[in-house]
Amino acid sequence: MTSSPDAPIWVHASALHGKGVFATRHIAAGETVIEYMGEVITMAEAIARHPHDVANPDHTFYFHLDDGRVIDALNGGNASKWINHSCRPNCVPDEVNGRIFIQTRRNVFQGEELTFDYGLFSDEPMSETLKARYACRCGAKKCRGTMLALREMAAGVDGR
Repeated sequence: MTSSPDAPIWVHASALHGKGVFATRHIAAGETVIEYMGEVITMAEAIARHPHDVANPDHTFYFHLDDGRVIDALNGGNASKWINHSCRPNCVPDEVNGRIFIQTRRNVFQGEELTFDYGLFSDEPMSETLKARYACRCGAKKCRGTMLALREMAAGVDGR
């Protein structure tokens, strides 16, 4: 669906959720695949723009930066916005000087869907209802059942 001739990825229908990003070739562990692009805005602007889709208010293309700003991939984004969540991802986002680069955690095979752990945060207290709103469909053996960051992850003790 979406690709450039030399890109190692393409966007296609995903069994995980809607669209996904897939490897067009073998991608070695530690390789930078794509930059998460979009308009860099303040958190206040992100809140004012929310939701991207009134019919699905919990789905956005926001990526929070360490300095509190947000990348809004709905505006000026690229294929990276279609990378889905997994509790056992093959990629990891790496922030460098306010930019996000998606890198492989391990070798990724041609045709494999790229994923990273969203580790979402919410201002709402953690509850089963909140977890269900952000249900995970990754199918990993140790799936935590939600795209939300659990307390252990927030404390940096998730073991990854």
